[in-house]
Amino acid sequence: MSLNKSAHDVIIRPIVSEKSYGLIDANGQYTFEVAPTASKTEIKLAIEQVFGVKVSKINTLSRKGKTRRTKFGTGKRKDTKRAIVKLKSGSIDIFTAAL
Repeated sequence: MSLNKSAHDVIIRPIVSEKSYGLIDANGQYTFEVAPTASKTEIKLAIEQVFGVKVSKINTLSRKGKTRRTKFGTGKRKDTKRAIVKLKSGSIDIFTAAL
């Protein structure tokens, strides 16, 4: 890994939703929540290291946290970053085991 980052510091969790499963079925793309400071190269290296697959393409998107009202005034959810990963071949077993 570059910059002394662990692969598990880059990849936070897989996104399990109806839309992400639709991407898997239609295009073979897997969605992960990643560290907001992670670059595409770091994400690619982390995915390849953890899951033992070859990555062909990565798209990233940053999501702003929603502002919510609390009993103490207004609060804000944290900003997140997602990576949509397309593989050259193979599959990632985390998503298929959850079905």
